[in-house]
Amino acid sequence: MSKETNVDTGVQENEPALLDSESNSSELPERALWSRKIEYLLSLFGYSVGLGNIWRFPYLCMRNGGGAFLIPFFICLIFCAVPLYLLEVSLGQFTGKSPVIVWSICPLFKGLGWLMMTISFIITWYYNLVMSWVIYYFVHAFFPKIPWSTCDNWWNTDHCIVSHKDRLTLNKTADGVNQSFAGLLANESTISYKYNTTYVNRSLTYNTAAYEFWEFNVLRSSKGIEELGSVQWHLVLVLLASWVLTFCCLIKGVRSLGKVVYVTVILPYILLTVILIRGLTLDGSTDGILFYIKPDFSKVFNFQVWLEAGMQVFYSLGVAWGGVITMSSYNRFTNQCIKDAWMGTLADGLTSFYAGFVVFSILGFMAKDVGLTMEEISISATGPGLVFVAYPEALMKLPMPHLWGVLFFFMLIAVGVDSQFANVETVSSGVADIFPKQLNSHRVLLTAFLCTIFFVLGIPLTTNGGIYIFQLIDWYAASLCITFAALSECIIISWIYGAERFNRDIEMMIGKSIPLIMRIGWCLITPIFMLALFLTICAKYGPPNSASYTYPDFAIAIGQFFAILPMLPVPIAIIWGLVHSEGTFLQRIKTLARPDSSWGPNSKRHWQTYKVYEYRGGVVDRIRVNLLGDRRR
Repeated sequence: MSKETNVDTGVQENEPALLDSESNSSELPERALWSRKIEYLLSLFGYSVGLGNIWRFPYLCMRNGGGAFLIPFFICLIFCAVPLYLLEVSLGQFTGKSPVIVWSICPLFKGLGWLMMTISFIITWYYNLVMSWVIYYFVHAFFPKIPWSTCDNWWNTDHCIVSHKDRLTLNKTADGVNQSFAGLLANESTISYKYNTTYVNRSLTYNTAAYEFWEFNVLRSSKGIEELGSVQWHLVLVLLASWVLTFCCLIKGVRSLGKVVYVTVILPYILLTVILIRGLTLDGSTDGILFYIKPDFSKVFNFQVWLEAGMQVFYSLGVAWGGVITMSSYNRFTNQCIKDAWMGTLADGLTSFYAGFVVFSILGFMAKDVGLTMEEISISATGPGLVFVAYPEALMKLPMPHLWGVLFFFMLIAVGVDSQFANVETVSSGVADIFPKQLNSHRVLLTAFLCTIFFVLGIPLTTNGGIYIFQLIDWYAASLCITFAALSECIIISWIYGAERFNRDIEMMIGKSIPLIMRIGWCLITPIFMLALFLTICAKYGPPNSASYTYPDFAIAIGQFFAILPMLPVPIAIIWGLVHSEGTFLQRIKTLARPDSSWGPNSKRHWQTYKVYEYRGGVVDRIRVNLLGDRRR
């Protein structure tokens, strides 16, 4: 069924009345809608496809069996992620509410909405630091002499080399010299002191120009989190630029965002393709791609591989952060959300796989050029090391390095910024829905205020020790909370509210039931897998220590606090609800487990006739109906 839309505001005219517990007559504030379906889909794609698709997935694929890793990855994507993605897409579309308000479906767990907004708040806080690094590189790619191409800059050390090839030459020279000195030392022990300095040079660590630009110019990092040092104003400036860019794109909410995504989502695919075509023409690119996809099927049976595949799927998609619910809450009520879930998840998975070809075609060329094996060259090809060290060095070896540097970092800006949009909008819409009368008419000021707050909170990340804060929060803040939130979503929708009830809500929107595999995914497959992930993370999660740095105990305690912080609203809301309800303890739980009076469809016409489906029979019958549907219609 089609809905009429106000041309001037983009607001759906037949939005529902929001019934409160007292008057049942208060009216739901007007909520903007996507102007076109394609804008909504592009926003979903942009939110799900981020920097992790480019710098994390290829490494995980390479480390966990190459092409064989795709088996657990796509199985987790299809059977676990698609059902959960559909759950969030349909939940946001049915209610037209932000994650903070949408859990009126089960008031006992309304803290889950605060959990999602807290996750989005924390990730939004530190994510723009990465965008700042990218912008900094993008600007320097225009310099007549690209600063990471030489060793004659103020930040370079005496042990700087232009590329890995220079390191190999130095090592061979040192080996030859040391062998000569070793012979002399065997015959003349008296000259051992004279040549000792040269002999020790064999153990010197040589850094490439790209590494030193990253470490000593961009980060200017201290020895550890204990030494925060001073604010680095070059990073403060690009951090400000990053937040100004974010604000300008979100200044009119989904109406401006819907126009921006045409560029920020489509352009990266064009640039990825251009870079891939160039990469495939380079000597050694085939070796890199074969190394990337070479299957090691023995690892398919390794439980750890499945856990890493599942974690990558859910972390990359951004489910349980609230962004998917937020984006979908601006949909028209009759939008075909099942197709959206399939397109959103497949776009993320296939983009990850496609980006791997781009990355490893260049790394294969780099390995061939410097005379290293793919195993050796790929050691640094993880996380920031790939984007800010390995790739810039590889681009310098291409003809017209300025062009490729500009294209590559502009692509990263586009990929990163549209992931940030949904996180900011999740926080913004959540705050606006909490205070609808005061803030809904002042969304521009609210967005400006939030961007300012995030910028100020991000300044400590720009200090000499900021990189250690970033790594600590990034390590602890998301994974445990994501698995807990996803598990809670499945339990609430599938078993407390009921999969059959929710299926009928979706049927009201799109005119048909969901596939059986989605029901089974909601009720069994996804919650079991998320429970396994959650328990494994709890059992094995350690601090983000590296070979060169060990985090002190106080930093680990701070990290663990950030891991637990987003989950605190859930038990707090449960206790608050039970204390402020009436009746026996069991009666209070039953009351809070039922939808409150504000729960209902985001359509005035459907609201008038909406009734929540009631289950019949006992527990066994309810399990059967949730899994297989009610045949007694």
